[in-house]
Amino acid sequence: MTSLAEALGHAPDARLLLVTCDDLGVSYATNSGVFDALRTGVAKSAGLMVPGPWSREAAASYRGEDVGVHLTLNAEYDLYRWGPLTHSPSLLDGDGGFPRTLVDLWEHADIDEVRKECRAQVERAIYWGFDVSHLSTHLGALELRPEFFDVALELAVEFRLPLRLPGPDQQHNAGFPFRELAAAEGVLSPDRLVRVTRGRSARSALDRLLQSLPPGVTEVVLRPARDSEELRAVMPDWPARVEDHDIGTAARYVQALAGRAGVTLTAYRALRELQRSG
Repeated sequence: MTSLAEALGHAPDARLLLVTCDDLGVSYATNSGVFDALRTGVAKSAGLMVPGPWSREAAASYRGEDVGVHLTLNAEYDLYRWGPLTHSPSLLDGDGGFPRTLVDLWEHADIDEVRKECRAQVERAIYWGFDVSHLSTHLGALELRPEFFDVALELAVEFRLPLRLPGPDQQHNAGFPFRELAAAEGVLSPDRLVRVTRGRSARSALDRLLQSLPPGVTEVVLRPARDSEELRAVMPDWPARVEDHDIGTAARYVQALAGRAGVTLTAYRALRELQRSG
């Protein structure tokens, strides 16, 4: 069977790296960090959280970059809240935002309202002018439960978009074969999904990652943000986001390292065009 790398026009044993930035639209700091990584750094794709408080600013700053929709049904921070576009009652917690935890979402969300909200997010991104390249899900909310996964898969089929999924080794956590279900519908996904494990430095972490990449398409997810008072005030995980900004903007180093390790950079638009070509 033809591998994804071969279908994309590379050798069967090619090692492709897709660097993606999540959480575009959450804050001004994340918008700045993500666009830095896309425009001057090593990132090739990003995911927009359409309900995010700063998503309109992200739309106003958009210049045609490879941006997908990061389907959002949670707002995990205690003091920084956002909620559904559709004002669906089952997607609201006690203070009027999305549920903070996945368990709360899974226990109370009505699937029809989930479907309505996720569709609204994709349609809103298109209305704002984004050339949507793929779908992903915030906190994995739509990947780990079959009834929620069905919503993401339906949208990926309808809008003819690739869908980010965890690698095959993670399917046992969900208890159902989500990758096989997506493949059966012709929906593409990178072969594996990883996050950079922090080491003594961002560069050493990248070095280890690139040197050990197996053949195929590997997606590395960053959440870059510029350091600011705003970021430190609302996001307890701000140090990791600032470090991801350092990683994402180290373009020359990463490109040189990738070339030395025999790794080729790719983007979600390449997967989208392959999927749409049938």
